[in-house]
Amino acid sequence: MTNLQVLVVGGAGYIGSHMVKQLALAGCQVTTMDNLISGHRDAVLHGDFVQGDLADKVFLEHLFAQQKFDAVMHFASFIQVGESVGKPAMYYENNVTNTLNLLNAMNSAGVKNFIFSSTAATFGEPRYSPIDEQHPQVPINPYGRSKLIIEQILGDYDRAYGLKSVCLRYFNAAGADPDGQLGERHDPETHLIPLILQAASGRRPSISVFGRDYNTPDGTCIRDYIHISDLCEAHWLALLSLANGAESQQYNLGNGQGFSVQEVIDSAIRVTGRNIRVVDAPRREGDPARLVADSRLAMHKLGWTPRFAELDVMVSHAWQWEQHQPRQS
Repeated sequence: MTNLQVLVVGGAGYIGSHMVKQLALAGCQVTTMDNLISGHRDAVLHGDFVQGDLADKVFLEHLFAQQKFDAVMHFASFIQVGESVGKPAMYYENNVTNTLNLLNAMNSAGVKNFIFSSTAATFGEPRYSPIDEQHPQVPINPYGRSKLIIEQILGDYDRAYGLKSVCLRYFNAAGADPDGQLGERHDPETHLIPLILQAASGRRPSISVFGRDYNTPDGTCIRDYIHISDLCEAHWLALLSLANGAESQQYNLGNGQGFSVQEVIDSAIRVTGRNIRVVDAPRREGDPARLVADSRLAMHKLGWTPRFAELDVMVSHAWQWEQHQPRQS
């Protein structure tokens, strides 16, 4: 199963680039497709690269005509919740319409295996925690709705066309490639760990804590962080499951334990040995006190077990990457 031909859409981004590396090391023949709007060409370390956009149906038709793929992995989505509220049309066009273009091109070419980067945002406000796959999906923003729409479409495409898929609902991807070759380079950056580490390195003046009066042990929000390498391992196992004839499935992916904002700050101080300026700010609307994944289904069905579950390990890998980022003059 290691000679699979895999198309990674969005493979120049944070998660996609780590996935490309893992696929290549597993012996797969990898082709990365990315429009490089937010991705980085130098992050694609293996395989072939084609620059193109999912909005271009003719490009997709030619791509699938030129090469036979066994599977497609899709990471090319807009991901900022706040932006989706202000610009819903942009999110529905990119995350829904463009994904439909990809699915239709796959279907026309007879490619039947699809790994979809979904999100915990499909669940909306948590009714209980940890969140399992049976938790009601009631997204509260266009980003979460755009991902849920694709999950529902994939069910229809399975029934009608036999297109098999695995939807992986992430909580908080974190860390960086343990070898130091890849890491997080979002612009703007919205994820907590790189923001804290940028404050530690001097690339930003401080880190804000939005609320210290939540019903948690230290009053700050608790979130579930999953190391990027563990996330990619789950994708790999999901791909193997489809290649071996498994039915379509949805899995929640997280660490199974939560860390508070203050615990992440404390970890960064330990790992970096530096003081980090912290600014207290009011709560943000819609921030639940606790978001933790129940990932037992993925562990049971896929045989997946996180290897880098310790917070200090995730932070140390991210710090290794942060220390090599250019500083503004």
